[in-house]
Amino acid sequence: MLERLSVRLPNWLGDTVMAVPALRALRAAWGDGRILLAGPWAPLLAGQGLADVLVVYPRGWGGRLQAADEVRKFGAGTAVLLPNSLEAALAAVYWGSRRRIGYAWGGRSALLSDRVPPPRPRLHQVDEYASLVGRLDVPVTERAPWLRPPHADAPERLRARALLEEVGARRGRGPVVGVHLGAAFGSAKVWAPERAVEFCRTLRDVGGSPVLLGAAGDAPFVEAVRAASSASSLVGRDSPELLPAVLTELDALVAGDTGVAHLAAALGTPVVALFGPTDPALSAPRGPVALLSHPVPCAPCFYRTCPIDHPCMRLLAAERVREHLETLLGARR
Repeated sequence: MLERLSVRLPNWLGDTVMAVPALRALRAAWGDGRILLAGPWAPLLAGQGLADVLVVYPRGWGGRLQAADEVRKFGAGTAVLLPNSLEAALAAVYWGSRRRIGYAWGGRSALLSDRVPPPRPRLHQVDEYASLVGRLDVPVTERAPWLRPPHADAPERLRARALLEEVGARRGRGPVVGVHLGAAFGSAKVWAPERAVEFCRTLRDVGGSPVLLGAAGDAPFVEAVRAASSASSLVGRDSPELLPAVLTELDALVAGDTGVAHLAAALGTPVVALFGPTDPALSAPRGPVALLSHPVPCAPCFYRTCPIDHPCMRLLAAERVREHLETLLGARR
């Protein structure tokens, strides 16, 4: 019988989604052994058959200590650490795991029992997580994350449909398309507002229904786009608990390199992913995705804010986005 296994999930939504292939492989290999997943986005994985126990591991230190106590009580002899942080390694020591598997980044190597050399050159994040669980002789044959969408009659799906109708997003001659205009990483990943306005207007002209998405903190920025384009808006209302259902109800999504793009693709919603400051070879969503970028000599820079005039995202034309969207939707008919 296999011993218990704890997995420290990544801190970010997109990284958590990119960990799913590795998590599925672990679940298949562990058989009747019990698995615990701990991370800020752990509830997203509920009902996916990936673990026996899910623990929310908040970013605030007070809540994190309480969560660490819960993981410690689980009593796993082995811990897989997907984040590369010192804190993740320290937590695994506190959990009491004798075997602690992680990439040997920075000063945390002494805290790991299995020090996995970081790949050089860097791999796509999905593949780096797959290589890490390979330390347990677990093969990861599937490299595109997939998540089971909420059932059509589930309360969250009914709520998502009601919200979309409430803001006027209805299927007419064209599709209902989410346009995500936020990024926790920083403003450098965000599509230029004037291009977003052009895209929303074009979509409405052909009978489509654009729906602006984002966190509550994005509201002032998104409001300017909404006012100029007459698009519907769910900004601040697509809560983490409701987000999978909202994304499932959409016909497609347009977004930057964000966790929302990864989640939508994993749920099977077609995504036009806009890349500027980051490298799609390392973090592009996998699945029904069209990748779009505008070549500039300074990209990828990985800056959180652009120190010049943001050419990589400002020059991504709305017409190109619409063409890629039509191609994606046509492939699904």
